[in-house]
Amino acid sequence: MLVLAFDTATDLATSALLEDGSVLGERVGTPRGVLEDVHALLEAAARTPEDLGALVVGTGPGSFTSTRIGLAVARGLGLALGIRGAGVSTLAALASSEAGAFAIVDARRQEVFVEGPRAVAPDDLDLTPETLCIGSGAVRYRATFERMGAIVPPDDDMRHIPHARLHASLAADFGPVDVIEPLYVRVPDAETSLA
Repeated sequence: MLVLAFDTATDLATSALLEDGSVLGERVGTPRGVLEDVHALLEAAARTPEDLGALVVGTGPGSFTSTRIGLAVARGLGLALGIRGAGVSTLAALASSEAGAFAIVDARRQEVFVEGPRAVAPDDLDLTPETLCIGSGAVRYRATFERMGAIVPPDDDMRHIPHARLHASLAADFGPVDVIEPLYVRVPDAETSLA
């Protein structure tokens, strides 16, 4: 089955095209360019959207707007093509890149998103020494986590990127795309302002 996977929850959007678990192509771009990346992947593999059998989308947590972009693209493609989809946590995908890795996504507002999922101040994490910390939050708060004895790979290490192929490898239950829900963790700023 031909599967398209993408994640737009962080500042870097990733996409991958897989057939029966084998990666045909991958791209890293921006959340706003995810459709261009999808088009490029299909074109490079000499495939069309109609060839797709399923979608996998990253559900966050991450940027509210970027996460919504990914879900909107997944819903639009899924409904237009009549295919099913699955949502996979950005944190789960990141953590699956290496055994024992602790995924940390920058949550802005001087917080990070971690397993749970939950938003916490970096100093409030209780990390055991030698914990491998990966993700945009690990990069941003490197000094804090290294002071705790954690290991943070260099900023350009590929383990910091939530690769869409990892999302695809974790997808299990495919269903209607319109029921895939985001993992926002916090109330969006717009709702806070209205209250």
